[in-house]
Amino acid sequence: MPKTLKDVPGYAPHGGALEIRAADDSEAAMLAEEAKGLPTIDANGRRVVSDLELMAVGAVSPNRGFMTKADYESVVNEMRLASGLPWSLPITLSATEEEAKNFKEGERVAITHEGRPIALIDVEDIFTYDVRDEAEKTYRTTDEAHPGVAYLYSQGPHYVGGEVTVLENVFAHEFEEYRLTPLRLRERIASEGWRTVVAFQTRNPIHRAHEYLTKCALEIVDGLVIHPLVGGTKGDDIPAGVRMKCYEVLMENYYPQNRVVLSVFPAAMRYGGPREAIWHALLRKNYGMTHFIVGRDHAGVGDYYGSYDAQLLFDEFEQGELGIWPLKFEHSFYCKKCEAMGSDKTCPHGKDDRVFLSGTQVREMLAAGQEPPHEFSRPEVARILIDAERSKA
Repeated sequence: MPKTLKDVPGYAPHGGALEIRAADDSEAAMLAEEAKGLPTIDANGRRVVSDLELMAVGAVSPNRGFMTKADYESVVNEMRLASGLPWSLPITLSATEEEAKNFKEGERVAITHEGRPIALIDVEDIFTYDVRDEAEKTYRTTDEAHPGVAYLYSQGPHYVGGEVTVLENVFAHEFEEYRLTPLRLRERIASEGWRTVVAFQTRNPIHRAHEYLTKCALEIVDGLVIHPLVGGTKGDDIPAGVRMKCYEVLMENYYPQNRVVLSVFPAAMRYGGPREAIWHALLRKNYGMTHFIVGRDHAGVGDYYGSYDAQLLFDEFEQGELGIWPLKFEHSFYCKKCEAMGSDKTCPHGKDDRVFLSGTQVREMLAAGQEPPHEFSRPEVARILIDAERSKA
């Protein structure tokens, strides 16, 4: 295990530098005026807007915009940019036939949201793509019931590649206190004196099993960043605002204040399973992380992926090639005989001795105003979730 900054592969941004694509205030005003006379592409939903924020702050470095055909095809087929650098998911901007006929390569186009320009793209490439091929290779399915695949099928038939300049971060006001950019989070890590830092990705409330594995990781490294995803998720996921209350109460009561940071991750979910796990790790590298927790069914949905496929995909890269160290964890639970949290690696007892609840069981308990067992969820978290369920009625 690496011990110093010099030895830690994840300290430098992916590709060597943060590519920050946000215009400053004076430039943004000038470019917004220019955008009034430009052809437009509608961002068409939260995912593109979230991707633009990631570009604005440098989180998807070394990418400086939406992918050209060469990068797109290399990523879909080889999980690498055309340069050979590892990258697991395409970052794309689609255009309709009507939009694409209004501009050509070499021109500048405004990307709009709710009718106003939020970014400009200098068009390098306009190309068609095989949507089913992209779905099969990136999501391992062409089933439109998969939310990531459904999104692909909803797109226009053209992809537009080129460098972007972001004029506005649309969702920057959400969780502003916790919206630390890669640069700001790196500064925070430096100020704490942490040499090794692990990130925990989540789009769900943190229950006891998650708390256990984050604390196991914290035994290994200097600092922990709880980095919940707050971009677009599917409709039945718990809203980000509710989840943030859960994270805050855990931070206040159950984590050491001097070793943990709560900071939001503004990406939208792809539900891409193994490939998204690699993507999440590479972006956390840009945020200054040296380690990344990879648990069961990372970024999964339904039964499209095996429980530990994400961990196996990390093994397909040469050691150190990704530049961030994965910490792999088994499914965790409370064992009544051990009287402690554990996993199959540490607990010899059977299923009857383990406190396990399915997602459906938890939702039914919360809807009935019943707290799950304390071995499963902290009571403070359960009360927040029960109140959220009641507010739906």
